[in-house]
Amino acid sequence: MASVTYKNVYKRFGDVTVINDLNMDIADKEFVVFVGPSGCGKSTSLRMLAGLEEISEGEIRIGDRVVNDVPPKDRDIAMVFQSYALYPHMSVYDNMAFGLKLRKTPKAEIDRRVKEAADILGLGSLLDRKPKALSGGQRQRVAVGRAIVREPAVFLMDEPLSNLDAKLRVSARAEITKLHKRLGTTFIYVTHDQVEAMTMGDRIAVLADGILQQIDSPRKLYTEPNNVFVAGFIGSPSMNFFSATLVQEEGHLFCDTGDFRVQIPDDRKATFQSYAGKEVTMGMRPEHVHAPQFAPPGILAAPLKGTAELVELLGHELHLYVNTGKNSLVATVDTRMNVNVGNNIDLVMDMHNVHIFDKNTEQAVR
Repeated sequence: MASVTYKNVYKRFGDVTVINDLNMDIADKEFVVFVGPSGCGKSTSLRMLAGLEEISEGEIRIGDRVVNDVPPKDRDIAMVFQSYALYPHMSVYDNMAFGLKLRKTPKAEIDRRVKEAADILGLGSLLDRKPKALSGGQRQRVAVGRAIVREPAVFLMDEPLSNLDAKLRVSARAEITKLHKRLGTTFIYVTHDQVEAMTMGDRIAVLADGILQQIDSPRKLYTEPNNVFVAGFIGSPSMNFFSATLVQEEGHLFCDTGDFRVQIPDDRKATFQSYAGKEVTMGMRPEHVHAPQFAPPGILAAPLKGTAELVELLGHELHLYVNTGKNSLVATVDTRMNVNVGNNIDLVMDMHNVHIFDKNTEQAVR
């Protein structure tokens, strides 16, 4: 078991910096997810930890040991790739045992580890099959099993579920989460899917353009994003953003977007007071925009009007794409709301959940 530390880590390809001053401490037995759009540096960060990419500057530690110059095979890690990379001519048993055989592990120990991993992953009845006789989900479990038998200090997973269909991904991510609890080992998991990140990680590291934007619990990332990027990336549908001016009138503070004006709660006014008279970016999550008749009790309801441009019924919720004149927004409303495309509608925003960002730096105002 081991902690992981990135200290002032850079990765450059020629003149291009793909990882920029990465600093991160991952505790022993923690499940941390690296998430971000394609090209943000999440897989490169993982590959540097695995020793598959050399770092350009900085220090990486696994436990108390600096591993910058340690070969991958000696880092006490096991990695599961996006491609399962199973040997097609070998059985499931032999695929899982292959790495241990290369290390000259005693046969009895190999047999114990393989069968134990197969039991954990529900592969006991499939050990004699070849990969071609397995489903995608079963192949994915074999790839995970091959990592488990190594009994490493750290598990690294680089988008291991991306080849599975949507339904299978849901069940597979639950299996991996339970596996982490059962093994009690440090897991670092890379994905571009923020839903995977939110449901699996103890903490999530959000990267963009090679820079760590925020590392926090899923709840804190969602409720207290550091900046516009994190706020927009985490959550589905994405947070609505509006260019606005903070206006002070009669002791109250308002966000004026040009076609609607909404009041900042008085108990949060002091937080934003220094921005009075300035342009800001206002953020509001779709689930905090309600049909007035179905709005939760006790909210500070700021009314606005608009026209429904698109209506998406997802069964358990209704997504409305609304034009308010100069702005557009997405609202996740109660399915009992009867609305069709082209209807003029009334909505309310729950201003207790408003987010305000500096217009220039895009950092959250707190």
